[in-house]
Amino acid sequence: MNHPSTTSSPLLRGIGRFDFIALIINITIGAGILGLPAKVYALIDTWSLLSYGASAAVVTLIILCFAEVSSRFSGTGGPYLYTRVAFGPLIGFEVGWLFWLSRMAAFASICNLFVSYAALFRPQLAAGGERAGLITLLVVGLASINYIGVKQSAWVNTLFTISKLGAIGLFAGLGLFFVDPAAFSFPKLPDYSPFSQAVLLLIFTFSGFDVAAIPSGEVQQPQKTVPLSLLVSIGIVAVLFMAVQIVCIGTLPNLAHSERPLADAAAHFLGPKGALLITMVALLTAVGTLHALMLTGPRLLFAMAEQRQLPGWLAATHSRFRTPYAAILITATLQLLLALTGTFLYALTLSTVIRLSYYALTCAALPLLRQRTDVPMAQFRVVGGPLIAGLSVLLCGWLLSNSSGREARDAAIAAAVGLVIFVGMRRYQTPR
Repeated sequence: MNHPSTTSSPLLRGIGRFDFIALIINITIGAGILGLPAKVYALIDTWSLLSYGASAAVVTLIILCFAEVSSRFSGTGGPYLYTRVAFGPLIGFEVGWLFWLSRMAAFASICNLFVSYAALFRPQLAAGGERAGLITLLVVGLASINYIGVKQSAWVNTLFTISKLGAIGLFAGLGLFFVDPAAFSFPKLPDYSPFSQAVLLLIFTFSGFDVAAIPSGEVQQPQKTVPLSLLVSIGIVAVLFMAVQIVCIGTLPNLAHSERPLADAAAHFLGPKGALLITMVALLTAVGTLHALMLTGPRLLFAMAEQRQLPGWLAATHSRFRTPYAAILITATLQLLLALTGTFLYALTLSTVIRLSYYALTCAALPLLRQRTDVPMAQFRVVGGPLIAGLSVLLCGWLLSNSSGREARDAAIAAAVGLVIFVGMRRYQTPR
């Protein structure tokens, strides 16, 4: 079998460097930033600014590991590809399987978030036929864009990203003029538990780079584009998120009790029109993230089928559009069912354990791959890579220790289902 990093892909490499940076930013600026400023402030008050810095530092260490590991590969799959090569087919399959499930749940969750915000304009959208119709329209529309070509999909993603950055950047930029310096009083240092919980929450606000790495098989010069884009994107996002938290603390007196902190802050310094603007931003943010998830999710199925760990027909590509149409149709159908039924809710906490687990595995792959002679050389090499990888694994373990037993149980159940599928495919797989 050809090495996954060197095989020619039937997919079209239509995602350029700028588009890829936009993809990472689009996924990272998700719905979390619309609510988390209040949650972390409630936990540790003004020290929440420190938790943003700590979270950005942890994610940057993990991204450095991702940057080196990803620079060895040009194929589709992201963490699934990296862990399969480093640790073997079973670990790779479990990462791909759990990763795909968590992305399905995220899509369904954000789809319903979009509907709840849209219902502020038309209450009938909150339930019944209109809710089902809006969700169906969203899924079908996003799947269609993704179906007809990666270039078109990348262009739409870039448009969403520019709009998001402009809108949230406008909120932060205008809000800084209304900040009250007296609001920034620092009480005693926070206790370990609430501070670690705040960092844990924010880690996933900064996440998205892992998902964006999946469609590397459609990225131009991925071994150079992916590492650079990861580092540029986290810098942009960290500055923006910190500015948003400063504005929320400095303009909203009752931030800890706000359900919609950005909208409430905007209403405080811009009036009702400001709150309306942020509601529109929430809709835009949700659709942009949904589009990015629709682009990346099917590529996981494609990558796993390409390596014969799922049925081969999931690796089929459209003769004209060169997109993985079978994987897109299957993923979109299941996303629609999950969004309509709401059965996705339990899996939202599952994504915490899943992400930290494959973050740790990808970081651990860095020193292992450096010792290997059967994989391509890294195009991006981190100074002190093994030390950074070890520190990142320890930090992932620290964050995992702050998760609940329910999350570990759900992850174990999902992993067991994946093991059954893996064994079934190995047993009944037809030879080439």
